[in-house]
Amino acid sequence: MDTNPIPYALNSEDGEALWFFGTLATFKATAEQTGGQYTLIEQLALGGMATPLHVQPEDHESFYVLEGELTFYLQDGPPIPATAGSFVHIPKGTPHAFQVDSETARFLDLTTSQHEHFMRAAGEPAQGRVLPPEGPPDMEKVGAAAQQYGVEILGPPPDSHAFREDLKKRHLDEQGKSA
Repeated sequence: MDTNPIPYALNSEDGEALWFFGTLATFKATAEQTGGQYTLIEQLALGGMATPLHVQPEDHESFYVLEGELTFYLQDGPPIPATAGSFVHIPKGTPHAFQVDSETARFLDLTTSQHEHFMRAAGEPAQGRVLPPEGPPDMEKVGAAAQQYGVEILGPPPDSHAFREDLKKRHLDEQGKSA
């Protein structure tokens, strides 16, 4: 990895494109380009796309919503609605999930080089600047990448009954520990 990066510029359609967990992920700044300091990804997703509840013990992740509406779910708090112009920072070690509530959403994901490597291992090169074919993600591939790059999958996506029940149980368990 180049620890002395050089300046560069990308146009709106530039950057390596990957299909990752139902999104079109376009890498605007990679670990290699930033000397390992950070990764910036622009993601486009259809309504209903949701991540499972997960945690990255070593990776901060920040989101800036460009278009559309998302809801972020944190283990220890109420859902966070995020519309265009919203910024959500998730510190490392914070269990979280999110879902797209609008017809489509476009957002930036600022994260670490390790999380970039997870996305590359779990995704596949995009066959054009289009959303991936509809269908569930390959959870076996995602699970293997998660194990390799320190992402822990904790539960189902937020749009499911199982997620809401799991979140309620975790909250009650936490209350019991603090009593």
